[in-house]
Amino acid sequence: MNIKPIKTENDYNQALERLEIIFDAKLNSPEGDELEVLGILIDQYENENFPIGLPDPIEAIKFRMEQMGYNQTDLANIIGLKSRASEILNRKRKLSLDMIRQLHESLHIPTDVLIQSY
Repeated sequence: MNIKPIKTENDYNQALERLEIIFDAKLNSPEGDELEVLGILIDQYENENFPIGLPDPIEAIKFRMEQMGYNQTDLANIIGLKSRASEILNRKRKLSLDMIRQLHESLHIPTDVLIQSY
């Protein structure tokens, strides 16, 4: 096992190549341990160099509704009125703190996503 920090894009590419080679390593074997450590290093490098921002709040609501098979009426049951649900989905009304709480509870969307401005 020859593991070193991933500092450059070249280091990153080499780590990915090695990961591909040992991907099917058995747990608790030397290669399995290497795979685990290499995975952590690659994840850290990707998080620092290729950050993924939070999704748009309205798109997150729409996505979660689609996942759960919900329609606008279901959203209205969560936040109040059907017209209010329509205004939110069409970006004509901002989410209130109470709506954010209700959406978080009902749709399990992280509050970090819902509180962003849009």
